[in-house]
Amino acid sequence: MKRNVLLLLVLLIAIHLQAGDIIGKDTTNSIRIKEIVVTASPKESKHFRQLPVTVSTISQHEMQACQVNSLKSMNGIVPNLFIPDYGSRLTSAIYIRGIGSRINTPSVGLYVDDIPYIDKSAFDFNFSDIESIEVLRGPQSTLYGRNAMGGLIKLHTKSPFSYQGTDLKLSAGTYDSYSASLTHYHRVSDKFAFSADGFYDKSGGFFNNVYLNKKADPFSDGGGRIRSIWLPKENLKLDLNVSYEYSDQGGYPYAKYDKTTGKTGDVSTNLESTYYRGLLNAGLNISYQTRNYTMSAMTSFQNLKDRMFMDQDFTAANMYSITQKQKQNTVTEEIVFKSTANKRYEYVCGAFGFYQSQNTNSPVNFGSDFLIASRMYPSVKSLSVPGEYDTPTMGAALFHQSTFNNILFKGLSASIGLRLDYEKTKISYNTNATINSQPMQTTILTGDAKDDYLQLLPKLALKYDFNDNKLGNVYASISKGYRSGGYNYQMFADLVQGLMMASPASDYTSSNVDVKSSIIYKPEYTWSYEAGTHLSLLDNKLTADLAAFYMDTRDQQIVKFAPSGLGRMTVNAGHSASLGAEASARAIITNALSLNASYGYTHATFKDYIGQVKNQQQQIVSVDYKDNYVPMIPQNTFSLGGEYAFTFQNCFINKLVFNAQYNGVGRIYWTESNDLTQKSYGLLNGKIGITMNKVQVDFWGRNLTDKSYATFGFVSSSNTFMQKGRPMQAGVDLRYRF
Repeated sequence: MKRNVLLLLVLLIAIHLQAGDIIGKDTTNSIRIKEIVVTASPKESKHFRQLPVTVSTISQHEMQACQVNSLKSMNGIVPNLFIPDYGSRLTSAIYIRGIGSRINTPSVGLYVDDIPYIDKSAFDFNFSDIESIEVLRGPQSTLYGRNAMGGLIKLHTKSPFSYQGTDLKLSAGTYDSYSASLTHYHRVSDKFAFSADGFYDKSGGFFNNVYLNKKADPFSDGGGRIRSIWLPKENLKLDLNVSYEYSDQGGYPYAKYDKTTGKTGDVSTNLESTYYRGLLNAGLNISYQTRNYTMSAMTSFQNLKDRMFMDQDFTAANMYSITQKQKQNTVTEEIVFKSTANKRYEYVCGAFGFYQSQNTNSPVNFGSDFLIASRMYPSVKSLSVPGEYDTPTMGAALFHQSTFNNILFKGLSASIGLRLDYEKTKISYNTNATINSQPMQTTILTGDAKDDYLQLLPKLALKYDFNDNKLGNVYASISKGYRSGGYNYQMFADLVQGLMMASPASDYTSSNVDVKSSIIYKPEYTWSYEAGTHLSLLDNKLTADLAAFYMDTRDQQIVKFAPSGLGRMTVNAGHSASLGAEASARAIITNALSLNASYGYTHATFKDYIGQVKNQQQQIVSVDYKDNYVPMIPQNTFSLGGEYAFTFQNCFINKLVFNAQYNGVGRIYWTESNDLTQKSYGLLNGKIGITMNKVQVDFWGRNLTDKSYATFGFVSSSNTFMQKGRPMQAGVDLRYRF
């Protein structure tokens, strides 16, 4: 595979040596491997590469070249970032440097046009109007709070003040895949501009359910965004952003995995797993600028309503299934004061608050095969364990960060920050089960539990600029990250079923069961130490970023399936450590040829973690996972790519662009016991683009070598399952700008 990639790059260089008569010396080619998009930020006064933070920036051109159309398509491109594409859009697990979260509170934050997305059920959405991406690695908790323990991803849409016209995009591909989007940008006057976007995507699915004889994972979604910017005064800006998206998909195409042969079978479930979601986001950014500072006020509202149905035994047997419905409303408010840049002393301070109401209705249904296998109720045909849970969460924070420039000598700066973060969580639960037996058995669990957390999140960073930052900088930092605790409400069915199995002739109520200790998990903390450099060389034709880090994490939240197989649960590992390094480089070889490469290494292991599993006698026993690798964390991420562009003068075709990208991750351990793995693999993607005035046609391919790999693996009810990665795809995009 690597030989194929090197061959493609050598071919691009060889073509360049023969192309002198095609490309003029004064070419108008605008292909740049590193396009710096300057976006105003409420909290940062400089571009991120000028700050003491490890960051990867992806421009819109790079998004198109690397075929980045969602968060889950960034694997390998950003060092030490891993976002597995599995399950459904409900499951958006993001891992950076050994820190991540499969369920519950995210450990990597997401902002869209400076509006926070609190819940990761909303992370996976359409990228039709996204202009640029910034990925900050390492804790950003001092300025961004509990969701930014592992890092931060910032997305930006196009400003209707800087871009005018209408973009139409049509796409068709294999596996019955189609998409369309239409976006209009209009500048009404020097004071008002707006944009409107609409899109629709459809896929027939990639994996067959052989039991139902239909695709397991068809997908469709549609929606749009309206953004308007008003400048009533020269120093006042109001930016309103409203979007809605509806998704409907098949999900969870898990298949049995044979450890002996290393083969993954076909999806075969007797019930069809599905997921749909309606997602509304609205945000208002108000920015007021004076000579000495900028005040920003950001208000947002998010409404999420979804339904997940899962055949939870993942087999053709009629064992058990779950239906989960969520209704979620989130309101956030943040006020930030930021000093004017390029002064001896700079500061940013502010206050943040949020409230999230969430109602979850999550009944678990036990089928006839399960009831017969249990040998307790052979006459009962089905059993449902309904459950309704209200889990409101609120939080508030105060933060301040000071930066002292040119201390001791010119070019040396120090940043000191502190955040006081408070969060309060609560759960009200109502679940029950009744079996018509002799005597009749009823189990009812109702009640509530609550917790609160108060954290101080400090940060200290030193930075030295080379030649007034014209050549780059070197930096070192220490920071603390934090992720709040919570409740495993999926475990109520497991708890009820366990009580009924233990004593079928008794009644249970919440008064004689310790529910809280069974469902709660504790907060997670990490201290991060890192050093790195940003370099800009050869008149910015070569940019490079290097960093090394060590993260010491306590009470790390680990997600696993319950021993019974009746749901996922979060548990706390006592202590883990993550050590690693990362490097990325982008080079403009000529006006036509550009290359990029990145590599990330993470060594994340448990230092103190005693887990519990069922042995062959179905007894719960303790297992010591010390020195085992933390699951879901790839040891390596890597990317190698190149682009070559022919530019033609006085020709029907203005530009012909060839692009090749090889992205990979691995090895990945899927379980704490490290007995289920995915070895390192790479995917070869490519694109040929043709530009003709206002029309652009792209012929693209993904996983061109049809590499077989797994995106997820787990063990449930003594069975091992995998989800296969998507096979080779090909298609064509048509863009028209007018």
